[in-house]
Amino acid sequence: MPHAWSVPAMEGRGAGGMRRRAPEFRRPSRRRLPGWIWWLVGIFVVVGLMLFVLHHNQKEQFRPPLIDKGSEIEVVHHKKVNFTEELLSSTSFARQLADQMTLAKAYVILAKEHDNLQLAWELISQIRNCQRLLSEGAVSGRAISQEEAHPIITRLAQLIYKAQDSHYDISTTIVTLKSHALALEERAKAAVVQTAEFGQLAAESLPKNLHCLTVKLTEEWLKNPKHRSRSEEHRNSTRLVDNNLYHFAIFSDNVLATSVVVNSTVSNANHPQQLVFHVVTDRIHYGAMSTWFLINDFKGCTVEVRCIDEFMWLNAVASPLVRQLSEMETQGFYYGDSKHLEREIKFHNPKFVSLLNHLRFYIPQILPNLEKVVFLDDDVVVQKDLTQLFSIELHGNVIGAVETCLESFHRYHKYLNFSQPVISSKIDPHTCGWAFGMNIFDLIAWRKANATALYHYWQEQNADLLLWRTGTLPAGLLTFYGLMEPLDRRWHVLGLGYDVEIDDRLIESAAVVHYNGNMKPWLKLAIRRYKHIWERYINFSNSYVRECMLH
Repeated sequence: MPHAWSVPAMEGRGAGGMRRRAPEFRRPSRRRLPGWIWWLVGIFVVVGLMLFVLHHNQKEQFRPPLIDKGSEIEVVHHKKVNFTEELLSSTSFARQLADQMTLAKAYVILAKEHDNLQLAWELISQIRNCQRLLSEGAVSGRAISQEEAHPIITRLAQLIYKAQDSHYDISTTIVTLKSHALALEERAKAAVVQTAEFGQLAAESLPKNLHCLTVKLTEEWLKNPKHRSRSEEHRNSTRLVDNNLYHFAIFSDNVLATSVVVNSTVSNANHPQQLVFHVVTDRIHYGAMSTWFLINDFKGCTVEVRCIDEFMWLNAVASPLVRQLSEMETQGFYYGDSKHLEREIKFHNPKFVSLLNHLRFYIPQILPNLEKVVFLDDDVVVQKDLTQLFSIELHGNVIGAVETCLESFHRYHKYLNFSQPVISSKIDPHTCGWAFGMNIFDLIAWRKANATALYHYWQEQNADLLLWRTGTLPAGLLTFYGLMEPLDRRWHVLGLGYDVEIDDRLIESAAVVHYNGNMKPWLKLAIRRYKHIWERYINFSNSYVRECMLH
């Protein structure tokens, strides 16, 4: 009888008499991994070993250097230092290097003066080595060691002793350096004067592209009689004396600048057809100015061009300025070569005594039928509608202007000579100054106050130029003293011809921006930051502009 744990007999046998096991008792067959898996495993192992070796080497490479001091091992650290304090410390090598380098530079000058070029070359070579070492110390932020500084200090000391042996002693050094300092100071003063002269000359000159425009427009005026007949017709327009319209006065000999003023004014006006411009120029530019405003349309506004020679009443009998200009001394002061350098160059500018510049004091005579006029200089750009100026209440005053006394410089005592009793007895020196260039005039109040007669009085008093030196602003401050109504500052922003740091927000909010100063927008020396404001109102597609202007 078979045992209970005996394995059942196999049903069949294989070859050789071996019996085949039942399926449930067979060993599971071994599965082999594909070859590409073994390749991947091998690559990962190799890469891991390489990364381990690199990491170990980097640790060893960046380990701080070890210095064996007997039985101790010490880690060396470079301490960061303040290099400025190093230069000020009397015990540092950086201070010694800097001191010797300064002394060596002085001996370089002396050696060159005595034609000892070999010594000068050697000193310069060591000075460069000294500068290199100091710059390396400043960049690395570490103190300069004795080993680094010793060779340079030693060599510089030898060269300095050699210079002293050549009789370049301290007294000679002081005298020589003092003479050099005085010479440099004189050269600096001369350079300042020369810069002022060149700047003034550039400001007074007419660029060749503007001259080209004037010449071509004058040629057109002379060869085309239709322009002259049309100009005469415009003189008879009733709009020129209509007080229901908005009248503007511009006195200039610059065609393009006048065009920018007119174009910017009408471009920002709500009703440009209601604007009338009264332009006065001189005989030379009359044809060009007339032609320009005849061949171009400025949104339907009216532009009248007149020549200053038409005003027969403006003569030496009626005007002190005209009489003063006829005197030889005055002509020499403004139009001759001034040799008095103590006088500021800008006060010799002939523009300040130009009749066109002083016409602003004769507006009631030029426009006898008008009641209100806005005066605009030719170096302004209008950015807002100016017709609102005509509704501002002037409270019986003659002129509306923006005050400029945010700083003490713009008070009366900075423009006028209060040591003269004729001024100090009548005028408060702390009165706030104001700006010409964009002003509203009440011509009725002007005639009532007889302001032109006041202007004549002050011009007579200043015949010897003791009250003020020149210009129209001092004369205006005196003429309209007590007759000026302050306007909001945003009506008139000044300084675009000399100040490079005007706030952009102030410029954007301004009704009028003024390029007062020498850096006019039509000159190459203009401040580029502001030039685009002016160029915005130039029609560069115009044939005359294309032919003459360089955009």
